[in-house]
Amino acid sequence: MTNHIVLFEPLMPANTGNIARTCAGTNSVLHLIKPLGFTINDKTVKRAGLDYWDKVKIVYHENLPEFLETIPDKKRLFVVSKFASKAYSQANYASDDAEDVYLLFGKETTGLPEAFMHQYAECAIRIPQNDENIRALNLSNSVAIVIYEVLRQQSFPNLEMSHLYENDKLK
Repeated sequence: MTNHIVLFEPLMPANTGNIARTCAGTNSVLHLIKPLGFTINDKTVKRAGLDYWDKVKIVYHENLPEFLETIPDKKRLFVVSKFASKAYSQANYASDDAEDVYLLFGKETTGLPEAFMHQYAECAIRIPQNDENIRALNLSNSVAIVIYEVLRQQSFPNLEMSHLYENDKLK
């Protein structure tokens, strides 16, 4: 089973760099749906991802329909949106069949297309927030919140629950 983080037309290089770093730390595949609001060589993207870019598998898609064609089972697609009525923590990401999980996040400014949202409403999940105070959480924070719930439900596959460091500050 592989977890996939999918960004629809991301605009901000720092967000994408931070998300790439999260992908490296969680063994998740990063999908970028074009057009991108930056070039992948942008120094802001590279700085945010630090030296982890070689640890991230990145898949590029020309558009949303092309990406959707790559998903073998649409039941494993989760669309993250503030317009959803089901909380991300209510979804079931664990699977006995070891099926891949796809987490689709919208563009920072406009989210996902409205027609798409209507078509995939049953797949939509939400991070609870105070909508009177903010429009939305930061994209890279949202990705981290949701992917770690997915991993928790999957018992953190292939991740170290603890690590012994040469200069361990707790020893």
